[in-house]
Amino acid sequence: MRQKKIALINDLTGYGRCSISVELPLISALKVQACPLPTAILSVHTGFPVHYMTDYTAHMRPYMRNWQQNRLEFDGICTGFLSSVKQIDVVIDFIEAFGKAGTHVIFDPVMGDYGQLYSSYTKDLCDEMRRLLTYAQTITPNLTEACELLCQPYPAAGIVTEEELGQMAEKLSARGPEQVIITGLDLGDKIGNYVYERGQASQMISSGKVGGNRSGTGDVFVAIVSACLVKGEPLVPSVQKAVDFIIKVLAYTERLDLPWNAGLAFEEYLTELK
Repeated sequence: MRQKKIALINDLTGYGRCSISVELPLISALKVQACPLPTAILSVHTGFPVHYMTDYTAHMRPYMRNWQQNRLEFDGICTGFLSSVKQIDVVIDFIEAFGKAGTHVIFDPVMGDYGQLYSSYTKDLCDEMRRLLTYAQTITPNLTEACELLCQPYPAAGIVTEEELGQMAEKLSARGPEQVIITGLDLGDKIGNYVYERGQASQMISSGKVGGNRSGTGDVFVAIVSACLVKGEPLVPSVQKAVDFIIKVLAYTERLDLPWNAGLAFEEYLTELK
């Protein structure tokens, strides 16, 4: 018996329930040790009127070397928000240094949403992000990110068929990852997650919409799926577990009437994760 460990390469935000701030407690609740390597440190996330951010690029390699000196090992590596082109090389070096047989690499390409890239994503950064596909076993893009990774236009009004999703997932998988989850799909009165696994039948896992869009929802999703996969659980049940948890938490968050940028009030349900 040995407790599993995941390295989280993502930003650390003090307030707003996103990135490492939600990944760490959720992964811990699933009995997996979460080990952060920050890419940036923010006071609040960028959905607030003003924010303070410190780019962590200059500190990432010394941080990583210290982990090597201490001979740390990880069963999973999960990437999130990357703030610069230089960080792509750091992430690749990290995967090559700490990845071993059985290490599960999850690439969450935090690049944009609703057909628009985030302001920090230049053409050079987008081009470099595509390099990470080669190193991942699982990727979790939303539709905007999937289109950008494939260098194809975002569909009109974000409407896409399951056949088209299947084609996109196959193209992404051909570049490396065996598992592709295209997340947060608008299905009218439902939200869908298209789940592709090489050699298996694809599935659309959907749920009813609850309230409006909220910051950090994708981070909650990726945290739960990552922990489950590192523990050896199958892909589809892992996605279903994440979806069920998010729906429950969204309903509670709506009852609290929290603003969208406060994220999901998941703390009330942490003990239910297993």
